[in-house]
Amino acid sequence: MTEQTGFTLWLTGLSGAGKTTLAKLIDTELKRRGLKSERLDGDVVRQSLTRDLGFSKEDRDKNIERVTFVSKLLSRNGVGVVASFISPYQATRDMVREETTNFIEVFVHAPLEVCIERDVKGLYKKALAGEIENFTGVSDPYEEPENPDIQINTHEEDPEDSLVRVMAYLEEKGFVPVAETL
Repeated sequence: MTEQTGFTLWLTGLSGAGKTTLAKLIDTELKRRGLKSERLDGDVVRQSLTRDLGFSKEDRDKNIERVTFVSKLLSRNGVGVVASFISPYQATRDMVREETTNFIEVFVHAPLEVCIERDVKGLYKKALAGEIENFTGVSDPYEEPENPDIQINTHEEDPEDSLVRVMAYLEEKGFVPVAETL
């Protein structure tokens, strides 16, 4: 196996936009192609690495700071990192770009109304009722990426089509080998 180029594929978007769904598909495809990859997901990371943090702006920033450190170590050592985090603040995402190797910002977009419809945990309902403070998109801002490398509109395309677009980008940039066709 030849040396693999590390990268950090950073999926950002509102809760319910489809970040985790897409991240799982990408990670599975990278592994299917025999590449080293690690998927870092907001919900999973908050159960271990950042379980001591809440959802204030300071805690959100600390959460991303810790994930950035892990992404930095992995990506500089030739691992493809697939990170899916709401990461609502542009300045924080810019910091991740500066700290990690071959950062690719993917804006996973769905209108707020669609995210509310998809909400299986009932978090938006609670946030709209004032039961959850600092909820991104309701009582806390989400700053859409100013110039994402890739924008995925999950309310307009199937996850498999989004996967194809992301993989084509990674191939075009030389981060993954072009898939063999039959």
